[in-house]
Amino acid sequence: QVQLVESGGGSVQAGGSLRLSCAASGRTFSSYYMGWFRQGPGKEREFVAAISRSGGTTYYADSVKGRFTISRDNAKNTVYLQMNSLKPEDTAIYYCAANMRHTSVVVDHYDYWGQGTQVAVSS
Repeated sequence: QVQLVESGGGSVQAGGSLRLSCAASGRTFSSYYMGWFRQGPGKEREFVAAISRSGGTTYYADSVKGRFTISRDNAKNTVYLQMNSLKPEDTAIYYCAANMRHTSVVVDHYDYWGQGTQVAVSS
């Protein structure tokens, strides 16, 4: 089991940047595949980015590819989402998630979720 806590959200203008962090508990963080998902107003939770246990494999939603970067530091039990060139449509609550099976873009494949951090991007 792993406990996840997101941080780093805030309000920025379009074109700005934010770096989200997800701090995980325990000695087994490196055993987890990690992902970032987001849920905008009136929308379903959607995939943003995923990363393998060692960080060697990453996946991105088409909507964020080239702008967002997922990374992890297993020594710090932390996964990051660097968000550049932010757009108003990136406004959402961002969640980190973990599973022990595979690198996945599917919400239902993740077993553990953080509480979310709000990102608001204004024009």
